[in-house]
Amino acid sequence: MNYKEIQDLIKLVNKTDLTELKVKDGEFEISIRTKKYAKHVAPQVVSAAPMLPMQSNAPVATTPEAALAAPVAKETKADAPSETANLLEVKSPIVGTFYRSASPDKPAFVKVGDTIAKGDVVCIVEAMKLFNEIESEVSGTIVKVCIEDASPVEYDQVLFLVEPA
Repeated sequence: MNYKEIQDLIKLVNKTDLTELKVKDGEFEISIRTKKYAKHVAPQVVSAAPMLPMQSNAPVATTPEAALAAPVAKETKADAPSETANLLEVKSPIVGTFYRSASPDKPAFVKVGDTIAKGDVVCIVEAMKLFNEIESEVSGTIVKVCIEDASPVEYDQVLFLVEPA
């Protein structure tokens, strides 16, 4: 399966009432879960230790019970509705590692203040050793880069905030 087929499959699953879809073709295997999946499955704590450096001073849960009860401190000041109400979001279509440029010695695809058009490559997300160029689905001016270079990203995570053209 290529990147475009996976992206189309994700969009198709999101338009249905499915909660989970698993596809296996030889060595290739993919599992897609929607937001509805979490409502149908009891929450499980896989690991109480944080996998990524935390950006806040929130206490780290040390037991599974504490992890379930602990508030999630993901929202930042930039995510406040009043500040971003008129901005468009460029989101990650896949899970992987976010890169602002094609290689460390090359300039970033886009930076704050750059004007982008629909279809422009704005970054790369590496997933399963494949480097996927992420194209903007909106036009406008980059206002904020929401992810640090070489950081992990989740599906549908905001990468850039764009002021509409």
